[in-house]
Amino acid sequence: MRSLRAGFTLLEVVVSLAVLALIGTLTFSTIASALNTRDLLEADDAVNQSARVAISRIRRDLSLAYLTANTSAVATYMTLFVAQDGNPDRLWFATLAHQRLYRGTRECDQSEITYFTADDPNTRGAMALLRRESPRIDQAPERDGPIEPLAYNVTTFDVRFLDPISNEWKDEWDTTGADTPNRLPRAAQVTLTLLAPDPDDTEKQVERTFFTTVILEFAKHIQRSATEDQTQ
Repeated sequence: MRSLRAGFTLLEVVVSLAVLALIGTLTFSTIASALNTRDLLEADDAVNQSARVAISRIRRDLSLAYLTANTSAVATYMTLFVAQDGNPDRLWFATLAHQRLYRGTRECDQSEITYFTADDPNTRGAMALLRRESPRIDQAPERDGPIEPLAYNVTTFDVRFLDPISNEWKDEWDTTGADTPNRLPRAAQVTLTLLAPDPDDTEKQVERTFFTTVILEFAKHIQRSATEDQTQ
């Protein structure tokens, strides 16, 4: 009696290899999709984190902006609040938001701050938001001090200011001019737009816009009538 040997036919082997190849393809596709999703989430989180840090720093600096009332004193230092409307905006001002990092340094809470932009070295057509801080008040409020980047991939940096007398929003502010002489805006509205990866197309980017409104603590209160006293 001839013995029977168990085995696979050529057709069964081919079918098995095809099934394994299909499973491998589906597994690779699933893993690749998961990795792409992870990368998109990480990039989106990085954009949100960058915006939160920048907005937080801007809020603190603006909220503690101040002006000295002794503008005619001899050998006094210069404090001002100047904002130039452009695309993007640029502003510099004196603030009490400085934090001393090293013990024994000749610094206090006063400093001069400048916010401006420059071409982003990593992204064509975008800008980097920069912050300059000088821990000493001097006669050159828009110069000196180390510069640090706050955010990259910036497409919009716009700031508007609420006039406490006219109760209107203005695109510019200059405490050295005739319109707003040595007085602060009551509030500032900041708009910051960053480029973020497009969730529908990894080869493209979309704009993400962030808003915040800051109350300037040392500004005069809003004038509700033409006869209201503004000495408070």
